[in-house]
Amino acid sequence: MNNIYIIGVGLIGGSLALDMKSNNAQATLYGIDSNTTHLDEAIELKIIDEKATYDDLKDADLVVLAIPVDKAIAELPKVLDAISDTTLVIDVGSTKLPICNAVEHHEKRRNFLATHPIAGTEFSGPSAAIRDLFQKKTNIICEVEKTTFKLQEKALQLFSDLGMRIRYMNPEAHDKHIAYVSHLSHISSFMLGKTVIEKEKNERDIFDMAGSGFESTVRLAKSSPAMWTPIFKQNKTNVVETLDEYINNLKQFKALMEADDFEEIYNEMENTNHIKDILKGIV
Repeated sequence: MNNIYIIGVGLIGGSLALDMKSNNAQATLYGIDSNTTHLDEAIELKIIDEKATYDDLKDADLVVLAIPVDKAIAELPKVLDAISDTTLVIDVGSTKLPICNAVEHHEKRRNFLATHPIAGTEFSGPSAAIRDLFQKKTNIICEVEKTTFKLQEKALQLFSDLGMRIRYMNPEAHDKHIAYVSHLSHISSFMLGKTVIEKEKNERDIFDMAGSGFESTVRLAKSSPAMWTPIFKQNKTNVVETLDEYINNLKQFKALMEADDFEEIYNEMENTNHIKDILKGIV
């Protein structure tokens, strides 16, 4: 795949572009972005080779849609309208059911593969793009059977070259599970940051006491609200369910504190400690 078009040259789109260029010196990377400053920056950083428009997509071997999930729903049908019959289109969004539903009956649905690389940082924009971001990361693929087999093969080779592990999942299951392991984590981080910032208004030295534990826990609060608000909106039902469970656990912990039941608090933490065994070798 030599003619590669990246729609959205931020962290994920830019990192993909860097690695695909490294793996294929013959490839030409084209960028499409509503933010022209991002395109100029991406060229300066050698993330992409040239700017492009949707009119150019007829020549594409591969199109990567790496924009916020609300915009992806609107743009994916336009992309499929513009491509040739041999073009592979993938998206990288954190919600999968809405994007799959948006093109369920499109005549070029077979050209599209719904994916979610579980990779990223809290930073955004072209300058956030980094090489080898996807090494040993899991890539969720949904509704693979709806993509033509020849394009499936091309996609799997691409993901293998990028060093990703593949997991197949239906979009409903993806959105439910990702609410727990990603979306809830971001909400927790944002709300912890909010709590501390509100306290800091009255106690200016509180951040002098912040250690690595606080820094790692609140890191995700630096993530882009423009990206995460649409994710929460699209996955509202699952996110609310996870919040109910999380809030109930917090209330239970608070009740144990109020009852001076520190033996049970110890047991709660010890029982949760085995998460390190679950995560070993995964993250």
